[in-house]
Amino acid sequence: MARTVHLVGSVPLANSDEVFRASAQILGPRIKRLPDGETGARGDWVQWLTHLVRDHPQFELPGGAIDYSAGRDLRNYYRVKPGIDPASVRFGELGYAENARESYAVFARLVDQGVIPAATRFLVAMPTPLAFLQVLIAPDQRAALEKAYVQSMKEEIAALATVVSAGKLAIQWDTVFEVLILEGVRQSRIDDTRAGIIERLRLLGAELPAEVELGYHFCYGDMGHKHSLEPPHMGVMVDLANDLARALPHRIDFIHMPVPRGRDDDAYFAPLARLALSPQTELYLGLVHFTDGVEGTRRRIAAAARVRPEFGIATECGFGRRDPQTVRRLLEIHADVARD
Repeated sequence: MARTVHLVGSVPLANSDEVFRASAQILGPRIKRLPDGETGARGDWVQWLTHLVRDHPQFELPGGAIDYSAGRDLRNYYRVKPGIDPASVRFGELGYAENARESYAVFARLVDQGVIPAATRFLVAMPTPLAFLQVLIAPDQRAALEKAYVQSMKEEIAALATVVSAGKLAIQWDTVFEVLILEGVRQSRIDDTRAGIIERLRLLGAELPAEVELGYHFCYGDMGHKHSLEPPHMGVMVDLANDLARALPHRIDFIHMPVPRGRDDDAYFAPLARLALSPQTELYLGLVHFTDGVEGTRRRIAAAARVRPEFGIATECGFGRRDPQTVRRLLEIHADVARD
């Protein structure tokens, strides 16, 4: 069965032009949505938004700078300065729309030149507000600052819809901490109930114009190519997908779920039997791994197909922490197995 391909977000090439050309050349019409690669500073996922609090006059970092290269010190967070009411805080523009303005111009030019297939959408992947709050904000202030950040995110979505026409735009929510909370290994200090998590995701999805495609990347972390938790099976992801499908007023166009390299056993994929998505929702399984290439990917595809034959393929997460020299070969692995 020929399969479509999904790129989760970050691609560590020099710029968006290089990302678009390499992806289109190798994957062609098999890829329905193309990210700009989140090149440059954005390759560091939600951490690139540190400037929102580092340069904000109402915030301080009591413990000093965070060295992300050595692993985040989770005891060291930005917080509103003493005497300032968190309700007065405004974060302003986040930067996703501004970056899209430049890279979408490149995308549109390459579509006009026939390099990118005309039906391809421009994909913008954004961490949910919970990721920003969880990574950068002091636990006891997250609930008080959530409304301000969500408001900035709403404004960012509206701005994106002016930069990219709705019929060409796809937005992906990188859903990490929600998954880890549901797995029982994280706490947010906001509202960690299942109902609270679903409601926050529902409200985000409701912000998208009807013509904009909506997708979710369920993630277990990728620091040093290691998960925060190795998923025991796909049960939490499947149940979250089913809950969102019931709750969201906006259709869900695609959902991505990771598959660890060593999981080609029936037990991991068994929960897919209860996945109840609309026929228009595409499922992508992140089972492409560079380290065991085509052979290992085909083995995982065969295991997943025993439970659910129809799905597209992807890696577990973005390419951002990968050696750029491996990117083209990794794209070729996608192309090789997609043709099977």
